[in-house]
Amino acid sequence: MKKITLIVAVASCFAAFSANAQVKEDFVPSTTVQSGKKFPAVNSERCVRVQVTAPDAQSVKLDIGSVKYDLTKGENGVWTGESAPQDEGFHYYHIIVDGATIPDPTALYYYGSGHWTSGVEVPAYDDDFYAVKNVPQGQVREMFYWSESCKSMLRCFVYTPEEYEYNLSKRYPVLYIQHGGGENEYGWASQGKVAQIMDNLIAEGKALPFIVVMACSDVPAPQAERPAGRPAGGFSMANFGAAYDKVLVDELIPTIDKTFRTIKDSDHRAMAGLSMGGMITKMVTLKHPDVFSNIGIFSGGTITVADADRTPGFRETNKVVFVGFGSRELENRVPGFGDGTDPKEETEDVKASGVNAHFYVSPGTAHEWLTWRRCLYQFAQLLFK
Repeated sequence: MKKITLIVAVASCFAAFSANAQVKEDFVPSTTVQSGKKFPAVNSERCVRVQVTAPDAQSVKLDIGSVKYDLTKGENGVWTGESAPQDEGFHYYHIIVDGATIPDPTALYYYGSGHWTSGVEVPAYDDDFYAVKNVPQGQVREMFYWSESCKSMLRCFVYTPEEYEYNLSKRYPVLYIQHGGGENEYGWASQGKVAQIMDNLIAEGKALPFIVVMACSDVPAPQAERPAGRPAGGFSMANFGAAYDKVLVDELIPTIDKTFRTIKDSDHRAMAGLSMGGMITKMVTLKHPDVFSNIGIFSGGTITVADADRTPGFRETNKVVFVGFGSRELENRVPGFGDGTDPKEETEDVKASGVNAHFYVSPGTAHEWLTWRRCLYQFAQLLFK
């Protein structure tokens, strides 16, 4: 009954907005507007309003949350319109002008859905944990490194806590964290708010200071591993398997250990990821229990008793298993997880078998960045203690 009620409510909401229902006129610019711009804007009902100048266009639409909303043409060719209420948190969106999909010229751009596009922040009730505050500020560095297996220069971003710059005798644990499908190494630093989450946690004494490495898992696969006719770049099952595993374990980790003051053992190394990145995390960590002792899977499956059983030494070496989902993911079972299994039950079973496992549910969110920000916030507090 709960799910039926939710579906009816959402359908009624979309129907009302498609009928040009009145919205509350208390819009304020989102934090993702470009400097000096007023749109995208969000009101207290969590509706997103955009405004686009296109005097010669015949049709302009806002595409957000897989729903398209018609904009209305006003004076001087300015088109304005808004969406139905959106979930709290970050959302990708596009503008469609006479059938052509483009980013919103007034918003900041983010890499998602396989291309650069617009983003909007809908204020969340708990957004304080990823807000920029007057606390000691860490750094996010852009770093290029050579991959011999890919014959290519690859890029990652590296967060270091504020104390890293002056506590020169100290070495630090490392978390390697992966983006989702259609995203890249920019995701966690930008959409994911890694620096803000970590700075705030460390300042409050809730997490130990550690380094966070954000790399792209969509690496060029060696020619022998590419499907026939496939170019060097672009995600494939070959990339998903051998290519990134090799880059991470054989190339990126040694580079990070050489470049930064890290603690070079599995007890002080963690891996986590969202969605596709969670699946990659599971694959890599189970293959290399001697490399990673801390695992975080956000909306990307679970670690099961069977996984632990077929991984020699897993229960002896693993320190933390964390599994997180949005509450509406569990209600509606996102594609890829509708196999009849219960991730909470699986996590409880693996905990009962002797693993330090934790299951977390993000309230009121689905397969989206607020779910994953909250997962990182919870996971980080468990690490390296």
